[in-house]
Amino acid sequence: MDNPGSMSILRGMTNDIIIVGGGLNGPALALAAAQAGFTVTIIDSLPVDRRKKPGFDGRSYALALTSTRLLQGIGVWDTIADDAQPMLEIKVTDGRAGEGPSPWMMHFDHAEIEEGPMGYMVEDRHLRRAFLDAMAADDRITHLAGETVVGQEVHGAEISVTLGTGKTLSAVLLAGSDGRQSGTAARAGIKRTGWGYGQTAVVCAVEHEKPHGGVAHQFFMPGGPLAILPLTGNRSSIVWSETAARATELAAMTDADFLEALKPAFGSFLGPISLTGARYTYPLGLSLAQSFFAERVALVGDAAHGVHPIAGQGLNAGLRDVAALAEVLSEARARGEDIGTIQTLMRYQQWRRFDTATLALATDTFNRLFSNNNPLIRAARDIGMGFVNAAPQLRRGFIREAAGLTGDLPKLMRG
Repeated sequence: MDNPGSMSILRGMTNDIIIVGGGLNGPALALAAAQAGFTVTIIDSLPVDRRKKPGFDGRSYALALTSTRLLQGIGVWDTIADDAQPMLEIKVTDGRAGEGPSPWMMHFDHAEIEEGPMGYMVEDRHLRRAFLDAMAADDRITHLAGETVVGQEVHGAEISVTLGTGKTLSAVLLAGSDGRQSGTAARAGIKRTGWGYGQTAVVCAVEHEKPHGGVAHQFFMPGGPLAILPLTGNRSSIVWSETAARATELAAMTDADFLEALKPAFGSFLGPISLTGARYTYPLGLSLAQSFFAERVALVGDAAHGVHPIAGQGLNAGLRDVAALAEVLSEARARGEDIGTIQTLMRYQQWRRFDTATLALATDTFNRLFSNNNPLIRAARDIGMGFVNAAPQLRRGFIREAAGLTGDLPKLMRG
């Protein structure tokens, strides 16, 4: 529901869960929690028309196979499946722009696992619209768009939030899905650990003459990795990580000049390329919450952990948070427990903390190892890639990791 009368209806009413943040993880949690029988209010700082813009703006996401299972489970996947591009292969190479890739590489083919494609590429516009429509169709979810939270306070068995309008809402649990600068975490006294990489990602999409065949490419260069990710049709999503100074130059270029700068790194294997949609930039860094919970507060997605996009796992890790938290809360309620207590929320953290810490360490290490031009390090990493590529068991392990099939999977991700 998203209507002017929502606030007056909610005032003085206690929800099971209030979610702060209307990006992607927030709506996914709202739908998963509502499916488990909870009443949910989601507070989004952006109005619906901003979230539901129809045009293609270049943003896309690599959804692991297990993430698509979650979307299927919460009733979203069928809406976007026709607009999703399967990722059938991943090729990882090393080199420098204009010199071509190193002969050493890693090649991962979905045919080596039984479950199907490793994942799918989905455009932001399709995913957001599907979430909004699904929330609007569920009467257990109240969607407050264009609202901000300015305060929160625990009152015994409840937590209340104060909106920018001065109105208040109450719930048994508050879930923060409000990004790396999470106000929910800060107001709960949860501190963060992290650092910047001195890199910025330039994000856009291109059209090309030749079909991509569902192959995703990760090309490691001294300034940072270039990801070329297949979209539907003869289009690909670009995530180009560069030094902050170089990225500033790229962002300021005209489209024609940017294309000329991109071509040496992109190569000619897909034929002539042209830009489609807008360009975005965002600084890269590591940001980990020191706790994923506080009294009557739980964090998911970037509010809990923000990692380098080197493996495209940021959204997938957030969706795994969503599935795990929804399962923990559902099981707690079935046992007659209070879903907002420290004891309940500690189980969520124990489930997710090690996995996210491992992901953060892996992405940090890979970025430091590959984003440099030291000849000794470069020789060692090329030999390492060749070794992995020649070892079927190792290769299969990487494929299963990319598909999200490793670790203790929540029920919504088991298929």
